[in-house]
Amino acid sequence: MAEDRGRKDAHQAPVDPLRQIEIDDFRRDRLLAALSLIVGASFCLALPFALKAGAEFFLPLTAAIVISIALVPPLEWLERRRVPSGLAAFLSLAGFVAIVNAALAIIVLPATGWFARIPESIPRIQSNLAPLIDFYSSLQKFVDRTLTSVATGTEATAQAVAAQAPSSVIDYFISAAPAAAIQLFFAVLVIFFFLAGWTRLRRGTIRRRGSFDGALQTARVIQNVVDATADYLATITMINAILGLVVALLLWALGMPSPFMWGGIVSICNFVPYLGPIVAATLLGLGGLMTFDAVGFALLPALIFIGVHLVEANLVTPLVLGKRLTINPLLILVSLSFWGWVWGTPGALLAVPLLLILQTILASTGTPDLAGFLFEHGTLTTAEEVRDRLNRTKEESDG
Repeated sequence: MAEDRGRKDAHQAPVDPLRQIEIDDFRRDRLLAALSLIVGASFCLALPFALKAGAEFFLPLTAAIVISIALVPPLEWLERRRVPSGLAAFLSLAGFVAIVNAALAIIVLPATGWFARIPESIPRIQSNLAPLIDFYSSLQKFVDRTLTSVATGTEATAQAVAAQAPSSVIDYFISAAPAAAIQLFFAVLVIFFFLAGWTRLRRGTIRRRGSFDGALQTARVIQNVVDATADYLATITMINAILGLVVALLLWALGMPSPFMWGGIVSICNFVPYLGPIVAATLLGLGGLMTFDAVGFALLPALIFIGVHLVEANLVTPLVLGKRLTINPLLILVSLSFWGWVWGTPGALLAVPLLLILQTILASTGTPDLAGFLFEHGTLTTAEEVRDRLNRTKEESDG
């Protein structure tokens, strides 16, 4: 039996060293792929909970990065005119803060007065809705109990708000939400330092690539992300501003109080696709019920907005954006639900810009080789390394 085993081993061909190298590399790649899949899945599962738990840090940081990317074009425009980077960053940030402060002042300050009028407007709302509520007796009882509790519980709060109405948006944030004021200050600092060091950051990122092709691809990805984000936010902001202005003028002609406040609310809500217009129409319906006596006339503000929004969503926005910045509606809904769950309303406002940034990066780098873009030669692809080792082994065997 020992002789048969020796005879069998003698007939076996020796293992080719090149073949053994390929087998070892294949096994290593399979192991790396499995480990990377496990680590990646764990990271994807833990990331949403980490973002939600650390919202006080991640939310202002993410919002600041998105806003900074959108402000890169005006920053570069100033730098091309030989404005120092620090001054250009300050001017870009100051212009953005001034516009946001003016827009919020149009909304926040009048909204405080509307909130103070809620107790005195409850009888009018109830009388307007009475013909509809009569069909649902159980709902009528529930509304009566709710309105009574609201009328008795919010009157003192409304009087306190009316007595201490803020005179500016800064006073509003400081008095009502000190934590929000701290996060706002943190976001402003991040935006300034991001813009001030943008040119050096981009140049250093490109130069750190180990090859010319890698540097060229990095420059292209950065430019595509900046162009897509800035174009989308600028275009959507312009469309929403015009939408809000048109709605405000129509409400002013209708006799609605604070028409520009409602126009501002419409503009902000329209940044959130699908859900934002529903919220805006609901608020306009409530405002109409608080203002007008007849229920048919009270619903006109909401109907006016719905009509204008349908024209904007089906004609103006597709005509202006075209096919450059189109996003799958299913992806938008998924992004809205995800970021809305993680960060609430601010997350819903950031959902589309974040989705656009991710989509631009994947389109520029290629979805199968995102790791290859980050590490230039990839983490799992070792074809060049295998060929080099095979060539070296062959040369040593020939020599």
